[in-house]
Amino acid sequence: MANMEETMMFKVGAEETNEAALIIKEVCKSMSEKGYNPINQLVGYLLSGDPTYVTSYNNARGMIRKLERDELLEEFIRAYIKEQK
Repeated sequence: MANMEETMMFKVGAEETNEAALIIKEVCKSMSEKGYNPINQLVGYLLSGDPTYVTSYNNARGMIRKLERDELLEEFIRAYIKEQK
């Protein structure tokens, strides 16, 4: 069992995030066009893993499934931190 006093390190891949950012942008656009709130829908998808939270309109569901949920979270956190600077 790990020592609870130590901080664990989590390293994400060094791959370019442009693909993730572009996919998120396109998926959000498609959800908005269909009248869905992209934030609510993406939270549902991230928490459940159920792709039906993402519309199939403009192949948004297919695009979002190209990324792992941890890749999506990584991109959201990266964008948030960048925005806070």
